[in-house]
Amino acid sequence: MMIRSSAVPVARAAVLRATAARVPTAPSAVWTHAAGRSAAAPLSAPVRHLSHSAARHANTMKVDNPYTGDVVAEVPLLDEAGANRLLEQAQKVQNTWRTSKLSDRVALVNRWMKVFTTHKEEIAQSVSQQMGKPLSQARGEVETCVKRAEALVQLAQQVLPEQIIMADPNSGLLRKITKEPIGVVLALVPWNYPLLCAVNSVATAVLAGNSVLLKHSDRTPQVADWFEKTFAAAGASKGLVTAFHADHDLVNKVIANPIVAYVQFTGSVAGGRAVYKSVAASRFIDVGLELGGKDPAYVAADADLSYAIANVVDGAMYNAGQSCCAVERVYVHERHYDAFLDGAAKALKEYQLGDPLQASTTMGPIAQARHVQFLQSHVDEAVQQGARLLVGGKSTTDKHGKGRFFQPTLLADCTPQMRVVREESFGPLMAVARVGSDEEAIRLMNDSDFGLTASVWSSDVERATRLGEQINAGTVYMNRCDFLDPYLAWSGRKDSGKGIGLSEHGFAPFLRTKSWNFRPNTK
Repeated sequence: MMIRSSAVPVARAAVLRATAARVPTAPSAVWTHAAGRSAAAPLSAPVRHLSHSAARHANTMKVDNPYTGDVVAEVPLLDEAGANRLLEQAQKVQNTWRTSKLSDRVALVNRWMKVFTTHKEEIAQSVSQQMGKPLSQARGEVETCVKRAEALVQLAQQVLPEQIIMADPNSGLLRKITKEPIGVVLALVPWNYPLLCAVNSVATAVLAGNSVLLKHSDRTPQVADWFEKTFAAAGASKGLVTAFHADHDLVNKVIANPIVAYVQFTGSVAGGRAVYKSVAASRFIDVGLELGGKDPAYVAADADLSYAIANVVDGAMYNAGQSCCAVERVYVHERHYDAFLDGAAKALKEYQLGDPLQASTTMGPIAQARHVQFLQSHVDEAVQQGARLLVGGKSTTDKHGKGRFFQPTLLADCTPQMRVVREESFGPLMAVARVGSDEEAIRLMNDSDFGLTASVWSSDVERATRLGEQINAGTVYMNRCDFLDPYLAWSGRKDSGKGIGLSEHGFAPFLRTKSWNFRPNTK
């Protein structure tokens, strides 16, 4: 999932150069889960890491820095007995937390935001080192994480109080609906926006009265540790928010444990199917699945072209395109087609690939080592099938010979049969096609297995609304893209998943409703 600040990104590259600064690399270390930490313990020490592309050694894993290739840290994995202890601990604390006042939950999350902000630089640096995001973008993710929590606090106070149902005053009935926490939540969180994807589940679950086991991607486990430690420092009881580092086999066993009441997964379609199957094999609990995207943009005949070019390019390239709601398909009205390609090509050539900790870097490396070849296959096959490669198209390193980068890539004249149009690329690739009408654009936008977001670039609100009503996607944008508003519901269609997050509706998966139907007076 991609989730970032609301600032219009027209001049993002210049902003990154102006705001980023080099931060010394923190030494790696192992932070053992069994040791724990008290709420008063200092938080400055680096914590453990894992990696999907890490090497497994018995019960430990190593994570590499996508830029340097160096091992960032080594982490011990939980065994089944350790996992059971954490499950029981989470259940025990939730039995108390579920009866807490909403005001106490709000107070805890407010304190947590202050603690989290205090460690902004350390957290941002750890994100950059684990998955390669430019440091300036990682700082922005910390800030947006806190803003997201602020919004969820506000929404919780509107959503969670009991609902009194008005009745005929002569009926003598007392009717109401209360909302009870669901229990222990297992959150399976990805690496691409590790702070933002985590806060969506953690803050919502805690505000609703639940405890959380936070299993981050093996690429960014340090984030799970930061959540655990900062919540503890804010005064949370041990076990309310717990980093949970386990391999896939152990996660499957945990999903089957009756202590787990809800599973939230964000990741690939294949991963979502595996989690859904694992739950269905033994449980009737619900599962939230936020999966992939192949999100389209339509640049209409009446679009502000220069604005559309700058923002569509940013929506495709931000975070090296490693976002489920990144723009991956662009349909441009024939009136603007050639000019759009010229402008997009110029914009892509301005990206600076390099050390994520350097202020000059505007695009970081590809997080997962195996993914570079996948991107190459998309480009090579598209060119073989008739697409024009205008910019990029190759794996590369920076001028120092470091990093597993993929060049910002622009492909023109793409057709619906190409894999680069049908499969989620999850990288800095833009597949562009010419269309002759709004009707053709809508047909092509909907011709996809995915349905997460879509954007319309037009100067006419009525036109954008008419088109949006025909687009099969969970979110439709006009003149913006690749952004989550916490006050709006986040959901997908088709292979983009099931369930809902954020907004007032995003609390529902973490709650059970109880209806009260009383007749106090029988006389």
